Amino acid sequence: MIAVAPRYAEREGWHSRGYLPHFDAQQLVQSVTFRLADSMPAHLLRWADSDLVRRKQIDAMLDSGLGSCALREIRIASLIEAALLHFDGQRYHLLAWCIMPNHVHVIVELLGDNSLSAIIQSWKSFTAKRANPILGQAGKFWAPDYFDRYIRDATHLAVAIAYIENNPVKAGLARSPDDWTWSSAGRRVACGRVE
Repeated sequence: MIAVAPRYAEREGWHSRGYLPHFDAQQLVQSVTFRLADSMPAHLLRWADSDLVRRKQIDAMLDSGLGSCALREIRIASLIEAALLHFDGQRYHLLAWCIMPNHVHVIVELLGDNSLSAIIQSWKSFTAKRANPILGQAGKFWAPDYFDRYIRDATHLAVAIAYIENNPVKAGLARSPDDWTWSSAGRRVACGRVE
């Protein structure tokens, strides 16, 4: 378990549920990754020495397809996508997303007084309650926490969108980003929208 350094706990907007520190503020754009409960053994999460190295190792492990990869199932991926899009434009703007076989990436801009933690909890709770019966299973569906990083500027946003939408290509699941059904990339191409 990772302890939250006092400097995070003392600053407004920082919080933790005992796992990872999170920054949650209104009108903030954040890149978020959340994963299935069985996507990674707990001992692998303690590998790296620095946050950047650790993050890259975790990304590589997720892309390798550990766990059940339940999000590969069309009914489950469709459920996740519908949940992400449901309050788009009301509670948040969903700027990019990608549903991988064992994890989900989103870039979201919070609207009003909605909190990132509440939005993610809503996505995870809603989808877990519906996915488990579809899969004929019970118990934890999602890992208890998520990774978030606030977007600093337009350049960071463009890099983050490219990373998320290219994730299926990097993992060998698609030839091009718009070939992956469960991503914003195909919609971005279909609309002729480049951000």
